[in-house]
Amino acid sequence: MPSPPQAVVLFDIDGVIRDVSASYRRSIVETVHHYAGQRPEPTAIDALKSEGRWNNDWEASLELLRRTGHTPLPALEALVAVFEAFYFGGDPEGDPSQWRGFIGDEPLLVQPSFFAALTAADLAYGFVSGAEPPSCRYVLQTRLALSDPPLIAMGDAPDKPDPTGLLRLAAPLAGGVLGPEAPAVVYLGDTVADVRTVQRARAQCPGQRFLSLAVAPPHLHDQPEARAAYEARLRQAGADAVLASTTELLSRLKRLDAIKLN
Repeated sequence: MPSPPQAVVLFDIDGVIRDVSASYRRSIVETVHHYAGQRPEPTAIDALKSEGRWNNDWEASLELLRRTGHTPLPALEALVAVFEAFYFGGDPEGDPSQWRGFIGDEPLLVQPSFFAALTAADLAYGFVSGAEPPSCRYVLQTRLALSDPPLIAMGDAPDKPDPTGLLRLAAPLAGGVLGPEAPAVVYLGDTVADVRTVQRARAQCPGQRFLSLAVAPPHLHDQPEARAAYEARLRQAGADAVLASTTELLSRLKRLDAIKLN
């Protein structure tokens, strides 16, 4: 049996692996505009996300409509169809080369060499995301060329901050069982819901070492005051550390006493 890794590192995808400010967030804006005739400001979406309840962008779109006073509210199924038309611009289960939606406007925040460096440092890695499976597979396998990456996506587990997906993915990567003797489990996300996911994982598995890392989403990186306020909310929610960017992860882990890396 192979020896366990030095640590398990799990990533959110949106805002951590790819910039979704011109795709998922834009889809929220255009979906709300489709129904209400007005586009919510980015600050309204940030404020909603900071509440820690609206990790699902379909439900976030519906909640923004509710808060604008729009009536009647659309059925969630109808809203999803509108949202997906903006985001994928084609059949989500079809050929990605035929997609014409906002998904084509997603800069990568890391490169394949980033994951090679994690492997070289004896870190197992995987992904726990609230995005749809086709969207996750597209960025991880097609764009980053990762071969069958460990993934929990929308529909595979309850939405964050429920820690079920995180715990389910972490256990096999850690060697089979979580607990006092298992490697530390690190989760890097960009929302309060991501931070709370780690807190709830600690409550469910108190003997396991967990580390909550966070990063501000890319659209705030050129807005110093807004970014500082967002990062403060992540710390207040319980993040153990806030990184300047995803690429800082390995160097930061080497400086943290919670994880001993060679």
